[in-house]
Amino acid sequence: MTSIGGYIERSRRPGELGVHSADHFGMVVPDLKIAQSFYQAFGLDVREEGNTLGLYTFGNGHRWAVLSEGPTKRLGHVTFGVFEDDLERFKRHIERLGHRLVDPPRGITSNGIWLPDHDGLLIELRVAEKTSTDSKPPSDNASSPAGTRGARGRLGTPMVRPRRLAHVLNFTTDVEGGINFYSRVLGLRLSDRVGDGISFFHAIHGSDHHVIALAKSNAPGLHHCSWDVGSIDDIGRGAMQMADRGFDRGWGVGRHVIGSNYFHYVRDPWGSHCEYSSDVDYIPANCDWNGGDHPPEDSFYVWGPNPPPDFIHNYEGE
Repeated sequence: MTSIGGYIERSRRPGELGVHSADHFGMVVPDLKIAQSFYQAFGLDVREEGNTLGLYTFGNGHRWAVLSEGPTKRLGHVTFGVFEDDLERFKRHIERLGHRLVDPPRGITSNGIWLPDHDGLLIELRVAEKTSTDSKPPSDNASSPAGTRGARGRLGTPMVRPRRLAHVLNFTTDVEGGINFYSRVLGLRLSDRVGDGISFFHAIHGSDHHVIALAKSNAPGLHHCSWDVGSIDDIGRGAMQMADRGFDRGWGVGRHVIGSNYFHYVRDPWGSHCEYSSDVDYIPANCDWNGGDHPPEDSFYVWGPNPPPDFIHNYEGE
């Protein structure tokens, strides 16, 4: 990356071992054609790749998710990016902690290292470009100047297209065990938590408030994948964009307490969600974040409609 000032270094916390990005996730869905329709409506660049679908954002060559077809919807794995000189360090670190390394799943070619997390979910660490941003992304929430029209008609409104995968929130049977695994093994740091109900983690080399979060449930699974957009207007237009295409179930528009981001969640055809998210808190590489343990009654959302009764139901746990 270049600018007037020259080459911009990727942010990195000196001397410390930790993953730098949530690179992508892998998921099995019952019908790839339905998945293609849903994610295209959401504004993603959906590419057919052999027997799988790759989820991309327009103008970015990075693959944020890979979907394969199977009998039921299931989160298959989460891949984290590491710096090249850290991969062998991670291997020694993992083995020193007594965790076993495993082979990649059948059909996946990988030069990374694989291990199960505390719940048995497969985690891959691989050398990859840092996709966590190195500064807080801009948010375009400015008002229009006096004497000009601020909103265009609905028919002329361009399609909302997310900029990048922001985070994933997974279900877990053991939040405390997840905190231990993701912090001790992967070098993520706990940003905030709500008792043993939910925990949020950031990457130490500069990232959003959370690149992954864990919510208590009876089984592992994916609650939602979150996608960054440029403004609260993008979130509102995204919600309408999905409703116009028949995907009108979800929750929002609102603003979270933890992470501070504006949001709208759209329920996918299998009971999990895709989130439009904007203006989330950012934790630089040189910041020691002052996280907290928040009371449940003051940690979910600042404003917005009440969530639907099944919003935190884990359909993968049935």
